[in-house]
Amino acid sequence: MQRDKESGPIEIAILASPDTTPSTVYGMNDLLSSAGRDWPFVTSGVLGTPLIKPTIVATSTNEISTVNHGILRPHRQLSDDYQPDAICVLELFVDPYKGINQQYAAESAWLKKYWNKGGVIGTACTGALLLAETGLLDGLEATTHWGFCDAMASRYPEIKVKSNRTFITTGDQQRLILAGGGASWMDLGLYFIARFVGTEEAIKVSKLHLIEWHDSGQRPYAFLCNNRQYDDAVIADCQVWLAKNYDTSSPVNAVMQNCGIPERSFVRRFKSATGMTPIEYVLNLRIEEAKHLLETGSESVESVAELVGYQDASFFSRNFKKKVGLTPSQYRKKFSHLRAFIR
Repeated sequence: MQRDKESGPIEIAILASPDTTPSTVYGMNDLLSSAGRDWPFVTSGVLGTPLIKPTIVATSTNEISTVNHGILRPHRQLSDDYQPDAICVLELFVDPYKGINQQYAAESAWLKKYWNKGGVIGTACTGALLLAETGLLDGLEATTHWGFCDAMASRYPEIKVKSNRTFITTGDQQRLILAGGGASWMDLGLYFIARFVGTEEAIKVSKLHLIEWHDSGQRPYAFLCNNRQYDDAVIADCQVWLAKNYDTSSPVNAVMQNCGIPERSFVRRFKSATGMTPIEYVLNLRIEEAKHLLETGSESVESVAELVGYQDASFFSRNFKKKVGLTPSQYRKKFSHLRAFIR
């Protein structure tokens, strides 16, 4: 999509809907609005020229009541003749196990037409689910919030979901951009500024807003163990038992003896219900408890390892880094500061 550089500021549309969290929409609006304008104001007291025009769009210009008791007021309505420089689809508050069905048929159709005309589409967090619904991600790598990656992979098997990636550019001419979960919408905003205005301006905006690029992946933030209860009542009871006894010796053997199911059948049913083998499930329970202990306490890594069921602290540390992406000490440094600050 070619654009006349003399035609005014870059226009980036922000899609709004009743499922949209208003903080991300207005946050992105403010972030993009600051490009070109705010740095000279802060450093010299003179407002600069805005370089990006954010536009909140929806299927109607009517006021939208959103989740968290928010209100969004779209600037304009989606139409076939509307062709902004880029559009972003931000966080949608939807059930990961139900996904998005036909309630976004109009938005999905518009995105496909926009893409076919050469448009650039960015998503952050669960906004990727709407892009997945369009089919534009089929055969491509994609990411979304870590809590939705498994559901996305199951619902859209043609998509190569990368659960640890916080940022992916893909598709024809890298016109599809996906940021991971939570605050990664700020990464998307900085990327748009860098892509359409320049890297130097993106750095200035990041300094103004104290934004750090989320380059460590999603694993340090992810909750590793699926505690959702399933129709298999026996396996659900086993999940409860394991949650209380994961730190004991050989908990998988013990739970199999307690439930009376042959090993092969038990493993098959457990993985069918939880998506993990029993051993993986116990490992994740131990890692989650270790994360909590590292966040809240001052015990040594060796003590934490023993408390969650490991006799070999080095083996625990290797497993922790493999699952979390950080060593236990690095994890404590990253996440314990807030608790220490508010004491």
